[in-house]
Amino acid sequence: MIEVYTDGSSIGNPGPSAAGIYIKAGEDKYEYSFPLGVLSNHEAEFLAVIKALEVCKEKFPNEILSFRSDSRLVVDTIEKDFTKNQTFLPLLEKIRERSSSFPYFFIKWIPEKSNGNADKLARKAIRIL
Repeated sequence: MIEVYTDGSSIGNPGPSAAGIYIKAGEDKYEYSFPLGVLSNHEAEFLAVIKALEVCKEKFPNEILSFRSDSRLVVDTIEKDFTKNQTFLPLLEKIRERSSSFPYFFIKWIPEKSNGNADKLARKAIRIL
């Protein structure tokens, strides 16, 4: 099972945004930082999950994925597989599509203090902008 920690960060809302992804695969650790452009913080959180799924497709195809996020909105939306928000709907659809290629994908909410690695990586990518 692959553990994937994601975080989106924005300076301003909307503002320069980035995604941080921290992956634990057994003893191996992987770190990714992606600048995302100008987005809302919520959009950055969703895109962090999408980017992480893309990384996992390349590096860990056919693995069980256990995602963790400190965004209740993102976790609740993915778990319920529903949103009325027209901005988030295409992002949810991308998550559905990308996660369907894995045998099992789940996501759970974690407190912000437990997501420090992904947060650090997202903040690092914002400084690149």
